[in-house]
Amino acid sequence: MKPLSPTDQLFLWLEKRQQPMHVGGLELFSFPEGAPDDYVAQLADRLRQYTVVTPPFNQRLDYRFGQPVWVEDEHLDLEHHFRFEALPTPGRVRELLSFVSAEHSHLMDRERPLWEFHLIEGLGERRFAVYIKVHHALVDGVSAMRMVQRMLCQETGQREMPPIWAMPPRATREGDDGGPSLWRSVGRLLGESGKQLGTVPTVARELLKTINDARKDPAYSSIFHAPRSILNQKITGSRRFAAESYSLDRIKGVCKAYGTTVNDVVMAMCASALRTYLMNQDALPEKPLIAMVPVSLRKDDSSGGNQVGVILASLHTDVNDPVTRLMQIHRDVKAAKDRYAHMSAEEILNYTALTLAPAAFHLLTGMAPKWQTFNVVISNIPGPRETCYWNGAKLDGMYPVSIAMDRLALNMTLTSYDDQVEFGLIGCRRTLPSLQKMLDHLEQSLTELEQSAGL
Repeated sequence: MKPLSPTDQLFLWLEKRQQPMHVGGLELFSFPEGAPDDYVAQLADRLRQYTVVTPPFNQRLDYRFGQPVWVEDEHLDLEHHFRFEALPTPGRVRELLSFVSAEHSHLMDRERPLWEFHLIEGLGERRFAVYIKVHHALVDGVSAMRMVQRMLCQETGQREMPPIWAMPPRATREGDDGGPSLWRSVGRLLGESGKQLGTVPTVARELLKTINDARKDPAYSSIFHAPRSILNQKITGSRRFAAESYSLDRIKGVCKAYGTTVNDVVMAMCASALRTYLMNQDALPEKPLIAMVPVSLRKDDSSGGNQVGVILASLHTDVNDPVTRLMQIHRDVKAAKDRYAHMSAEEILNYTALTLAPAAFHLLTGMAPKWQTFNVVISNIPGPRETCYWNGAKLDGMYPVSIAMDRLALNMTLTSYDDQVEFGLIGCRRTLPSLQKMLDHLEQSLTELEQSAGL
């Protein structure tokens, strides 16, 4: 029996029909060389043999003295969680994304462990897919990515590789909580009060400096008052998922030309895509959109510890020129990182939580509709750097599927894999019609930056 942390309880409390609180991932594979046409069916038969389910996938919700706890499910029905399915003809990527859109819209049964694993056949060109979804109370997006990576390998000939629910559990490093999260930042601020007291002087000084900067610079002050947008309406329970891969070499070429980072270029791509999409909807605000962006603050090659800050960054969607927009984003993100450079991990955590507190209050209650702290989430989750395989099948792409919420109708999450950057966009189907057009706008924005740099 393991009690849920206050933060994890928050994910349960936030969940409602129009607001499922699970994260997911879509993996696209190619058949192994020489594999029979029924390879996926044979793989499904092998996966069914893994009947020993390891933590956290064998845990279900229960309550003790009114408080939620994780307990082992002694009657776990694997057929409910592992599903072997086929796409309708003609089995294109379009049908696959429609399948994920529909499945990601469905709430999971809280009487069972909160995860599903979908093995999907019927794709053309001798390919198949895996779609996994897990409740955010059970794991966060970064932890889920790490679990998927453990399921993979870099060897083409390795077989008998277990699925994610049968992986042996691995101890978590002290202080390594899986990565950035709006709710974890706010929750930890409220929960670890004793440890936080020593950070008050530095946090107060930096917060006062930020407020003073905002008074002097109108563009800076917009970070605390994001414009009202169609991105920030109440949503329905129906989702639209759009995904695409972009060449990392192309993005690095733009970085080299302008002296920016990959994250800067990715944010500029998102900004341009949002600008074009909203202009086509006749819904682009006069003031620039604001993004909530987790950024890495790591200065070495270590893997332990949580060295991530969350910043609020202007996307400069009021600027017409894409290069000017990129350079302004680069300047703003660098200034935010410089602010964090001389702060401890606890000070960064508290500064983040305080700046995000109005957003958290608004998202939780909806009682401050005129105080929109940010309009969209843009999150970058590190993925494998080398080509991966699973039971001989080559991993062609892996696309994150995140959470849309009331007043945050769009989530733009991406991950790096091999020589690609994989975008996964999840949004409310009704609030944001034709969301898949955003993929064309992302490509257009990258092309514009390349052309301006003479690439």
